[in-house]
Amino acid sequence: MRWFDAGVNLFSPQFAGQEAAIVDEAQAAGIARLLLISSELAESQHNLGFRQQYANCYTTAGVHPHQAAQVSSDWLASLQQLALQPGVVAIGECGLDFNRDFSPRQQQQQVFAEQLQLAKQLDKALYLHERDAFATQLAMLNEQQISYGIAHCFTGDRSQLQAYLDLGLYIGITGWLCDERRGQALQQAIHYIPADRLILETDAPYLLPRTVRPRPKRNTPALLPAIAAEVARLTGRELAEIAAQTYANSCRLFQLEDH
Repeated sequence: MRWFDAGVNLFSPQFAGQEAAIVDEAQAAGIARLLLISSELAESQHNLGFRQQYANCYTTAGVHPHQAAQVSSDWLASLQQLALQPGVVAIGECGLDFNRDFSPRQQQQQVFAEQLQLAKQLDKALYLHERDAFATQLAMLNEQQISYGIAHCFTGDRSQLQAYLDLGLYIGITGWLCDERRGQALQQAIHYIPADRLILETDAPYLLPRTVRPRPKRNTPALLPAIAAEVARLTGRELAEIAAQTYANSCRLFQLEDH
């Protein structure tokens, strides 16, 4: 089986100096392709530089809502230049985060709106973050008529899921599904995700699947099959089918050849 991890924070401090080893370990575990997540423009540059050595890695380019207050006056032009580089397959991680409010909400919405417009202009998938801001984010997506992207690290309920599916979005499932303490709503919603909209992502080093035993110290892309195993347990689907379908879905979403 081959897998596509559609969400890795490779330049997290937890992986410092071990980035190549993390990707090598993932490949040995059958993770054929990885998408590196960018939260700001400097991280996009790091991801692009790393990709020169690892052609099986792709990257997003964008500004996370936590970083929205830190953008420079020419950030949008810089982002557009980055987004046109080979291997950049999505705009983001972008969206709204009203849980921590590290950036003022008005600034978050302005930076998000400009990324929505850029993604449409460049025909790039949107890599969407949302926390405690669902109604506002959905309204902005509808206003911009967004229909192409992924709800990264989806943790919502069935009604939120349906709203994203109605837009045409793919749904990113992480180790949150494997959390017996807080994953119940997602465990119920997983049954309503169409097979051709399901994407798997570790969000490593975060969201370690709690079903893994013995429990590792951190999450890595090599643990992606543990998330798939929980999908299989909950839905009754075969693991090999989930691997093939989610790999094909990721390739379609990010406009990559399925090989």
